[in-house]
Amino acid sequence: MRCPFCAHDDSQVKDSRPAEDNAAIRRRRQCSSCGARFTTFERVQLREITVIKSEHGGSERREPFDRAKIEQSVTLACRKRRIEREQIDQLVSGVQRQVEVSGESEVHSREIGEMVMDGLRQLDSVAYIRFASVYRAFNEARDFEEFAGTVRDVATGGAKE
Repeated sequence: MRCPFCAHDDSQVKDSRPAEDNAAIRRRRQCSSCGARFTTFERVQLREITVIKSEHGGSERREPFDRAKIEQSVTLACRKRRIEREQIDQLVSGVQRQVEVSGESEVHSREIGEMVMDGLRQLDSVAYIRFASVYRAFNEARDFEEFAGTVRDVATGGAKE
């Protein structure tokens, strides 16, 4: 594994342990050149998935599935909420698993967005509304009001501020 600090091609695994509810392996590594330590994650990838994104004007763009994009969006929606990192990892792993076991090599971004919304609805109503505001492109305060009116905190023990 290449060192992210000095780009040396050799590093040693110092520690390995299960992560993300046993869906990944977390490895602590040390560069044999500069001695820097860093963490990597190993996950199962069943197949190459292509995400179809709709563009303005009706055209479509395709790009490889990127778990990190989902993780970033969910993390942003959950910012300043009492939600553990492990809960976010479980949600993202669940979405990834759903996409991979669907049997399709291509999936629309809107389907992934709906999976994320379903997960967030169960996790935290505020994070759910935050994600929906971007995903559904709310333009006015009225959009928030209408959507929030349909939301009930269904999370068992949902986070409160």
